[in-house]
Amino acid sequence: MARKMLIDGELEKRNADDNHYDFDLFVIGAGSGGVRASRFSAQSGAKVGICELPFHPISSEVNGGVGGTCVIRGCVPKKILVYGATYGSELEDARNYGWELNDRVDFNWKKLLHKKTEEIVRLNGIYKRMLASAGVKLFEGEGRVVGPNEVELIQLDGTKISYSAKHILIATGSRAQRPDIPGQELGITSDEALSLEELPKRAVILGAGYIAVEFASIWRGMGATVDLFFRRELPLRGFDDEMRAAVARNMEGRGINMHAQTTLTELVKTEDGIKVRTDHGEEIMADVVLFATGRVPNTKRLNLESLGVDLDKSGAVVVDDYSQTKLPSIWAIGDVTNRKNLTPVALMEGTCFAKSVFGGQPTKPDYGHIPCAVFCIPPLSVVGVSEEIAINEANGDILVFTSTFNPMKSTISGRQEKTIMKLIVEAETDKVIGASMCGADAPEIMQGIAVALKCGATKAQFDSTVGIHPSAAEEFVTMRSVSRRVAGKKSKI
Repeated sequence: MARKMLIDGELEKRNADDNHYDFDLFVIGAGSGGVRASRFSAQSGAKVGICELPFHPISSEVNGGVGGTCVIRGCVPKKILVYGATYGSELEDARNYGWELNDRVDFNWKKLLHKKTEEIVRLNGIYKRMLASAGVKLFEGEGRVVGPNEVELIQLDGTKISYSAKHILIATGSRAQRPDIPGQELGITSDEALSLEELPKRAVILGAGYIAVEFASIWRGMGATVDLFFRRELPLRGFDDEMRAAVARNMEGRGINMHAQTTLTELVKTEDGIKVRTDHGEEIMADVVLFATGRVPNTKRLNLESLGVDLDKSGAVVVDDYSQTKLPSIWAIGDVTNRKNLTPVALMEGTCFAKSVFGGQPTKPDYGHIPCAVFCIPPLSVVGVSEEIAINEANGDILVFTSTFNPMKSTISGRQEKTIMKLIVEAETDKVIGASMCGADAPEIMQGIAVALKCGATKAQFDSTVGIHPSAAEEFVTMRSVSRRVAGKKSKI
C-alpha cells in the first residue's frame, strides 16, 4: 500500500509538472514522419503542436508545406511525371497490338503540370485535415529549438513566439545540394525540376542516384534529348551490380546518353542555352542542367548544437535506437537523422516514437528487409541484400538464382528490353535473403516478395508456391536452377 501511494504521489507530481508546458509534444516539420508522429501521439492523449513553413503550389522557392518533401516535391509529383512519361512508349508499343495512331501525337506539358499541381494541393489539404481531426494544433512558420523544452516559432510576418513542450521532435527532413563548380547557379535541383514552366528539349543531369535516373527517364520519355553524367562505371551505387547494369542498358536502349566516369566542371550561360563543360573536355549545350548530387539533413537553422545535441559530419541529428538524442527531451526521425531515407521508414519511425513516448510501448524501428524502388522506366525494385553484400557478409556459401527474359507483352510489341529477376539464398539455411527485379511492375511485385522475406521464407517455400500464369511475377517461384554458387568472404577456411 505504501508503495502504491508513493507511485500515485509520483504520478501526481509528474502530472503537475506536465501542466507547466504548453504542449506534451511539439513537432518541427510536418512531412510524412512528423505528421504520423503527431497524429499517433495525439491519439494516445498527448497535447500536440506542429509547425511547418507555408506551401506554395507553384513556386519551388518556399521549401515548405504540410506533407513534406514526399507529397510536395518528391515521391508523389515525381511518380505523376513518371506516369506521364511512360505513355509515350506505351503508345509506340500499342501499334503492334492493333491500335492505329495518327502520325503526330502531341504532348501537353503544361496540362500535366497543372494536373500534378492540383493533386499536390488536394493532398496538402488532406494532410491538414488529418492533423485537425486528430486534435493537433498546426502553426505556419519556421521552428527552432531554443531550450531543452522550448521552441521558438518565427511566423510569416516575422513575429517570434515561444512555446514550451515536454518533448520536442525534429522532423525537418533534408534538402537538395549543389556541386561547387563555376556557374552552379545556372543549374536546378529536383525541387525546380518538378515545376518547370517549359519542358526542356535538351537536358543534362549530373548524378547517379534515384533522382538522376528517374528524371532522365521522365524527360527522355517526354521527348527530350538527355545526357546523364556520373562518376562511376554504373548508376545507382549501393544497388546490386547486375541490376545496375540492367538499368543502364535499358536507359541506353531508350535513347538516354550515358556518360560514365564523367563529371561537370563548369556551366556557362550563352544565347543558345547553357554550355556544359566536363572533365573530359566535352562541351554540350542544354536548356536545363539538373544537379541530382545528393541531399543533406535540414538542421542548419535549428540551433541544436548550441544545446548540446550531437550532429554527425553530414549535419544529421544523432539519435539512439528509439530516436532520442543525447538531450532526453529532444527526439528526431526521418531524413534529418540520415538513417534510411525513405518515406515509409519515416512513417515507421514516427509510429515507433509515438508508441515509445506516449503509448507505453517502447518500440525500436525495424530496418530489416525494407523494400524500395527506383522509378526509372522500366523500374527497379529490391528487398534484402544485394549479391555483393551477401558475399561480403556471409559465413557460408551463397546461392544466386537469376532469370532474364523478354516479357510477354514485348513479344508482340517488339520492344527489345529484357526483364531481369534475382534471388539470393543462404545455402546452409535455404533462407531467401535478397530479391531484386528490373522490369515492368517491379515495385508492385516486390511488395509481396518483401512480406515473404520478412516472414523468413525459404527457397523451398518459394518453389512450392503456385505461380500466376501468365505473369512476370511467376518467375520468382519457378527459378529452379542455381546460376552460381559463391563462397562467403567470412567463411572459415
